[in-house]
Amino acid sequence: MSTAPDPLPSWNDGAAKAAILDFVRKTTDATNPDFVREEDRIATFDQDGTLWVEHPFYTQLAFALQRLADLAPQHPEWQTTEPYKSALAGDMAAFAKFTMDDLEELVAVTHAGMTTGGFETIVADWIEQAKHPRWDRPYTELIYQPMLEVMQYLRSSGYKVFIVTGGGQAFVRAYAERVYKSQPEEVIGSSLAAQFEYDSSGKAVLMRPPKLLLYNDSSGKPQDIYLFLGRPPRAAFGNSTGDQQMLEYTQSGSGARLMALVLHDDDQREYAYGPGSAQTDTKFGAFTQTLYDEAKARGWNVISMKDDWKRIFTFER
Repeated sequence: MSTAPDPLPSWNDGAAKAAILDFVRKTTDATNPDFVREEDRIATFDQDGTLWVEHPFYTQLAFALQRLADLAPQHPEWQTTEPYKSALAGDMAAFAKFTMDDLEELVAVTHAGMTTGGFETIVADWIEQAKHPRWDRPYTELIYQPMLEVMQYLRSSGYKVFIVTGGGQAFVRAYAERVYKSQPEEVIGSSLAAQFEYDSSGKAVLMRPPKLLLYNDSSGKPQDIYLFLGRPPRAAFGNSTGDQQMLEYTQSGSGARLMALVLHDDDQREYAYGPGSAQTDTKFGAFTQTLYDEAKARGWNVISMKDDWKRIFTFER
């Protein structure tokens, strides 16, 4: 008698894998009390730290710093003005003290002032060439294979899968189809406003002014999920305090729900930060003890990179 192939081959057997398999089984079985109509099957995934590496800092921030260097000759005042001065100098001590306002300012000046199509081209060109400082591999190779398997498993089970990220919506859309098999409309993220204009030839274009339209993090995630999708997801995956409200919103609905957080606890194969590690205070992907306690109290699944994943990246042997 043949058995069906394992849909999650990069996962070790354990509570986290079992919870995912059980959730899909019962929500797709028409005879089960927890059955969910295919029209209502929605799953959301954070990106940074949930689908790919977010340390030593977010990939989009690496892009912003490169753009800053490229644009610096046109802005000599940046050499003496913070946060530009420290960012251009590569002053990591000063960089570690940047506020979120500082980081947002860097993103605004490096992501605006062009058409939406022009920005997509710049991102696509950069992501093809840029490499992570630790592995010396393209960022798009630092995708978590176990999470790709979950996305594929959900899709093959009739779920609509959305990336819900604090990162830039336009930034992620530039590579999402190639990397995650996600269409542009399946990416919900922070976004600058768009301004309708005509170019010199009279062609209609959308420009990117330096004006924040959506900040898709923390409470912004459930707000934007409702704005785009009109209802809470059935399953949600995150890894930090920025995903807490998304998981709470998911659990607020009736019927079967799956909430999961990825815990970075493998400093050999990836990084270790959060409860139980030496690095608990981080600007990037903070997983606090308070969040851990809430996850346990609410019955959320905490996915241990070290214990639950056989391999993290496709290039692992």
